[in-house]
Amino acid sequence: MTIHDREGTPVERKIIRFEHGSDSADKGEYRHFMLKEIYEQPRVIKATMEGRITDNRVLEQALGTDAANLLQDVNHVQIIACGTSYHAGMVARYWIEELAGVACSVEVASEFRYRKHVIQRDTLFLCISQSGETADTLAALRQAKQAGFRAALAICNVPGSSLVRESDLVIMTQAGPEIGVASTKAFTTQLTALLIFTLALARHNGLTEEREAEIVKAIHQLPGQVDQVLALDADIAEMSKAFMDKNHSLFLGRGSQFPVALEGALKLKEISYIHAEAYPAGELKHGPLALVDSEMPVVTVAPNNTLVEKLKSNLEEVRARGGELFVFADSAAGVKAEEGIHVMPLPSVHEITAPIVYTVPLQLLSYHVAVLKGTDVDQPRNLAKSVTVE
Repeated sequence: MTIHDREGTPVERKIIRFEHGSDSADKGEYRHFMLKEIYEQPRVIKATMEGRITDNRVLEQALGTDAANLLQDVNHVQIIACGTSYHAGMVARYWIEELAGVACSVEVASEFRYRKHVIQRDTLFLCISQSGETADTLAALRQAKQAGFRAALAICNVPGSSLVRESDLVIMTQAGPEIGVASTKAFTTQLTALLIFTLALARHNGLTEEREAEIVKAIHQLPGQVDQVLALDADIAEMSKAFMDKNHSLFLGRGSQFPVALEGALKLKEISYIHAEAYPAGELKHGPLALVDSEMPVVTVAPNNTLVEKLKSNLEEVRARGGELFVFADSAAGVKAEEGIHVMPLPSVHEITAPIVYTVPLQLLSYHVAVLKGTDVDQPRNLAKSVTVE
């Protein structure tokens, strides 16, 4: 193979070896790539952690040699992404503002690029993309580099991609090739990388060593906790039968679980073609409650956090209208199975890392519904893995 530049002159390019075994393109014992990739999550989350955290702290230099300097005076983070990556950015906003005390905005790349912006001083531009070639995200990054942002950070899964090459700082997600169009392991590794970044940023904004150590310990527990959720696969497959003849579904979450609900709804619509919407649970009375009836299954994520009592009140509103609830709940949250309420108990997890863990059962639910409906799980209609055009 010979490579030429635009003038026709032969040029040399660095050879990059594909480090993933042939099993990355083989379903192995699994029926679909998507299921295989869901089950790979404990391993790839661990791989994303490796070399970036010790037992009790984040290794800031793993973000880049100039990371300490570029993060020192950041007072605003602008996150840009599309699809599933956008939902990851929405979760990160909760973390960044809570742990680092830094203002954070999240916007869909295709909207960001076509409007005028007010850029705050010392704003970090953060792009999230599985492929690193997403057309709108790349275009937004190139605009940002001309607009005076402090620096650009990429969260990406593909080394050598355009997004990686054109950013100042990079965190690779180490998810390995993702064949299924509906993103699973790329999402949870993006969240892992974003949490590590948040802790590095928070260290410059008053995060105590004790608090950092507490959250790093919770990150170390993630692979085991995801394994515990995967052990519920057969139970979730049984639950999925209730969705077979349904045409619509509603997903609810509060706080950082709202983007998890959005991601769960996206997975269901992507691969099963069931219309699904997600709302913050507190918004029920502002419109969505009108949709609730016995034909509208309502899926809720309920970790045992400061908002769980308010969430229970929202669930009662659904039940009172005849809605059928499917609740993924921490066993300590006190959500009990009753007529019209199906509860799937999940392991107790730290409130900060809960969005990562609670994503997994929604992936499994969507997968099993799609299998029952007989759709093309790995290559859903009208969709492509990497959106490289507008």
